[in-house]
Amino acid sequence: MDWLEKCNDIKVVAFDVDGTLTDGSIGYGCGSDDDIKFFNIKDGKAIQICRSLGIKTAAVTGRGGKANQKRLTELKVDLILDKCHNKREGMLQLCEFFEVQPHNCLFVGDDLIDLSAFATCGIAVAVADAAQEVKDYADWILDTPGGRGALREAVEKLLRITGRWEEVMKPYREFFKDKAEK
Repeated sequence: MDWLEKCNDIKVVAFDVDGTLTDGSIGYGCGSDDDIKFFNIKDGKAIQICRSLGIKTAAVTGRGGKANQKRLTELKVDLILDKCHNKREGMLQLCEFFEVQPHNCLFVGDDLIDLSAFATCGIAVAVADAAQEVKDYADWILDTPGGRGALREAVEKLLRITGRWEEVMKPYREFFKDKAEK
């Protein structure tokens, strides 16, 4: 398999939310019916990096909720498909929205509901603590569990394979330019 060619074809990074951007825990309390979730800042940076490179982002999640909407909107995710119980249909919908083909999409997921997205996308990525059946069908299995920066790991891997990680790092390396000249 030519990973460079497959990775160069990726135009959209799509992902599940619960168990992928979060650790899968859902809390309720303080007299509210709204759920409480925790998101990892590294995943937010991955979404920003994608945006800066012209790679579209999409959340395809089986749940809805204010916590998801707030975080995904704050990160300026290009497309949010919540309450999506047939993720194959969700992937086809996002392909139409972005005017791309399924092979142009990378999808990161963790549980059985994500398998139909895996079967549809170009590169299927499982978080480290994904269900075994999800890992069995993944092209890549990450070292990072959901909610701990797994999306960031997937985006970095994609960009390192394509040689675009240096483009991301260039402005940060400028801080050390004077140090290197000494």
